[in-house]
Amino acid sequence: MDQGHGFFQSLAIVICVASATTYLSIRLRQPPVLGYLLAGVIVGPTMGLALVTDQSTITSLSELGVILLMFFLGLEFSLRHLLKVGPRAFIIAFLEVGVMMFAGLSIARGFGFGGLQSLFFGAVVAIASTTIIAKVFEEQNIEKPLRDLVLSILIVEDLLAVILLAVLTMVVQQGEVTLDSLGSTALQLSTFLAVLLLAGMFAVPRMIAAVVKLNRPEVTLLSSVGICFAAVLAAQYFGYSVALGAFLAGSLVAESGEERRVEHLVRPLKDLFSAVFFVAVGMSIDPRMLIEHWSLVLLFTLAVVFVKPLAVAFGAFVGGIGVRRSVRAGMIMSQIGEFSFIIAALGLSLGAVDPALYPVAVTVSAITVLTTPWMVKLSGPLASAVDHNLPKPLQTFVSLYGGWIDDLTRARQRGALGHGAQLRRIAGLLLIDAALLCALVIGTSLGSERLAEWLSTRFPALSEVARIVIWVAAALLVAPLMLTSVRLARALGRRMAQLALPHTTEGVDFAAAPRRAMTLALEIGIVVFVGLLCLLITSPFLPPIGGLAVLILLVLILGIALWRSATNLQGHVQAGSMAILDALGKRAPGAGAGSTALALEQVRELLPGLGDLRPYSVDQDSPAMGLSLGELDLRARTGATVLGLRRNDEFITEPDGETRLLVGDVLVLSGSQHAVREAFDYLIDPRHIDRPRSVVDVG
Repeated sequence: MDQGHGFFQSLAIVICVASATTYLSIRLRQPPVLGYLLAGVIVGPTMGLALVTDQSTITSLSELGVILLMFFLGLEFSLRHLLKVGPRAFIIAFLEVGVMMFAGLSIARGFGFGGLQSLFFGAVVAIASTTIIAKVFEEQNIEKPLRDLVLSILIVEDLLAVILLAVLTMVVQQGEVTLDSLGSTALQLSTFLAVLLLAGMFAVPRMIAAVVKLNRPEVTLLSSVGICFAAVLAAQYFGYSVALGAFLAGSLVAESGEERRVEHLVRPLKDLFSAVFFVAVGMSIDPRMLIEHWSLVLLFTLAVVFVKPLAVAFGAFVGGIGVRRSVRAGMIMSQIGEFSFIIAALGLSLGAVDPALYPVAVTVSAITVLTTPWMVKLSGPLASAVDHNLPKPLQTFVSLYGGWIDDLTRARQRGALGHGAQLRRIAGLLLIDAALLCALVIGTSLGSERLAEWLSTRFPALSEVARIVIWVAAALLVAPLMLTSVRLARALGRRMAQLALPHTTEGVDFAAAPRRAMTLALEIGIVVFVGLLCLLITSPFLPPIGGLAVLILLVLILGIALWRSATNLQGHVQAGSMAILDALGKRAPGAGAGSTALALEQVRELLPGLGDLRPYSVDQDSPAMGLSLGELDLRARTGATVLGLRRNDEFITEPDGETRLLVGDVLVLSGSQHAVREAFDYLIDPRHIDRPRSVVDVG
């Protein structure tokens, strides 16, 4: 009886305090999760109030919160959604998670943590918070293309987080990290996922569809939660985390097509027990431990606030997203949340990490959650500032690059003959080369002691320098593999650029300049992606600074080449501008928009690589009439650029920001299809052009 009384007393205190602190948090326009964490600090042991007498039961209930939260996230994730996000979201998510894991791992190793603990630290800072970002989208007016981009990245991130949970669990259970254990872990995980998903895809959607037909909400709720806990038990039985089982159950239920109905029924349960979970997280915060590890908190916070946005922005830009949306997407994702708590809790429950990880993760999350609304508000001005301060050659390059990626996407959708097989062959060779490089580095690290002993025994004169000899030999073997990787990255980038901007069979190759610039940009992206993958795999075995320095040097060399290529691209653009204006000048008097579009299409065929070309005529009723190109700020706002302007019989190539638009002017807009379409929407809608801006720059 006393035990039951203690349980109800603890639960009542937790819920009442959480409701009060959450009300306060919402009144202060902060996310509810901060209120839950504050409630945990108040009722937890660190305040000395000892309000919760049955902490073990609260911890058990919080695990229900984890299960239902992951089940709910799984409902948002299905194979249908995964197929819709497209390759760009995969590129961005993989790159961002890789960068952040490497950053977190490097920081942790710098503080003296071991390889396995450092992996947990890296995983904690790698995943953005879906719940916090969803709340920001509700409260702030974020345009649909940017919102869709961020949500697609989050879908892939959630998938990567679940895989991380499974892999980390298996690595800890193996006891040591070896090539055999990594291979065994991958095989066991793949088998478990394949069996559960295949069996689940056959049974679960049919079961849910049959239950829903009864039109009894309570039966649908019980069946859905029952499937969730069955998957959780299966995951636990095979040694995986409960989060993995719950997430897979949610994704299987989502395949029934009834995910919205199930979400509506499960949401109250999820909200209640998720609140208990976050309160339990807050109860673990120990201010004394935070004071002791303040430098660790500071560095992780800086990594999340600065490194994560840079990684997202870089990946988005390489994927063909414009500068503005890339920068804004990065700043929106500058926080960590629920997955960080779950990963940290997993490490603690397995006894694999230092107790400092949990409060550090919670504190970094709380700080970054507080900064997220401000980061979102600052993202627009910062994106404009980045665009305005780019050198002229890079401004031209970034405006056209999105159009080249559009051309590549269209060519891929057409299934250009032979190119798909060639790309897959080169990509396969690149992955094999990277795998050999990683295997050589890991093998040398794990076997260096034995090799040193063997060398010392066979060649006593080398006993003092045996380890140095081993690593020098390994470096000599690694160098050719690295050069081969760079060459394969260049070959892959060149093939993709040729697919987007084909080489003409006759006459002068007018696409050479843009193709060269696109090749270098893609090569940099591929080198960074593969290099980060290799660094992440080998970091537990090596000091990360050496490998990072090599990667930075490679990117710097390629960046210099890209700068030169972007500078040379100016001549191509100027020639294109002259050809465009000449074509417009030769139109018959009074020719309509169709004639203009035909002339621009002919120019585009003659000079490929100029992006999607469309004319915009300024009439008396145009909202843009009388404004300068700098005041319109088209490139920063939409990603499109103005290649030329025709005014009566005068032709202006690459007009500057001081140029004011007059009635009768014809602008030639260039960029990706999305950017040009957005520029048109911006120019024809008076609500977008409410007052002149002080920035003077090329439109």
